[in-house]
Amino acid sequence: MSVKTESPTQQPPQTPDKRSLGQWLRDGVKAQAMQIVLVWLAIIIIFSALSPVAFFDTVNFLNIAVSVSILAVLGVGTTFIIITGGIDLSMGSVLVFSGVVASLVMERMGDGEGWGVAITGIVVALISGLAWGILNGFLIAKAKVPPMIVTLGTFGAALGLSQVLTGGIDRRAAPDVLVDTVGFGRVVGIPVLVIIATVVVAIGIVMLRRTKFGLHTEAIGSNAEACRRVGINVDRQLIKVYAFAGFLAGLAGLLNLTFFRSTTIAGHSLTNLDVIAGVVIGGTSLFGGIGTVFGTVIGLLIPATLRNGFVILGVAPYWQQVVVGAFLIAAVYFDQIRRAAATRGHSKPSLVSRMFPNNRKDR
Repeated sequence: MSVKTESPTQQPPQTPDKRSLGQWLRDGVKAQAMQIVLVWLAIIIIFSALSPVAFFDTVNFLNIAVSVSILAVLGVGTTFIIITGGIDLSMGSVLVFSGVVASLVMERMGDGEGWGVAITGIVVALISGLAWGILNGFLIAKAKVPPMIVTLGTFGAALGLSQVLTGGIDRRAAPDVLVDTVGFGRVVGIPVLVIIATVVVAIGIVMLRRTKFGLHTEAIGSNAEACRRVGINVDRQLIKVYAFAGFLAGLAGLLNLTFFRSTTIAGHSLTNLDVIAGVVIGGTSLFGGIGTVFGTVIGLLIPATLRNGFVILGVAPYWQQVVVGAFLIAAVYFDQIRRAAATRGHSKPSLVSRMFPNNRKDR
């Protein structure tokens, strides 16, 4: 008597998802970036409905863009830093220091108003910011001091040195040619400040998405130890990232000097928090490994648009801070939810193993 056995039903083979991890990340980031843009557009629509004449106006939108320009320059560098899993609390003070040193140098050069004095001031501001960035990077990468402690220390040091150099009095030495061209100049009706910020943002986007520098930055934020195993010089890369951010802080210091025609020593105590808030609202994870420069720009535009709309509507200033704070908390909360969902999902190869598929050390 034969026993009839049933063969188990064979499941149809599942088609593997052939998208690379980079494509997975890009798809998720694009979706998140679109969500952030929709939030910003919703804010614009609401304020436009409440005050169509004063808010929904080209001049007003240009004012918002100008108010974000200097923060956007800082935001590009900060995005790279936070993607590595670090933080920079010193950017506001480095901005002030760079402007102070540039102003003092141009003042010492006499009453010259030509481009010679202006270019010297530009170079000095950029070098000043770069020096602070290299110092931050060296202490973090080589001395192994936590980024928050290092940048909190340089935050105080840069601001203190600025006050020592000026006696606590703002300097206003900036050639008219520099102020008129950069601070208040326009090209085809667009402020030069906005154009410079747009160029910096475009360069940042290309660097992050299309260069080895950007790829290594994301990889370090994803898994620094794995990067070391496959031969990436993590310490050198971190120094480069902080140097890049410092360089941009120096540029921001110059832009600040030309726009306000003052070093505004006491005016940037919260600049670092504003920039970090914009970066996080824009979707860059405080845990590192994920972020976009485009998202940072939108993240900076959201608080700026809220403040602008509240001023037009006559809302008390402290309510502006409440709303911006709520946006920041919500952004971090949703980032945690996104990370938890990714952890519960299917395991994926690390970004580093995707970069070096034939390397066996990351196993």
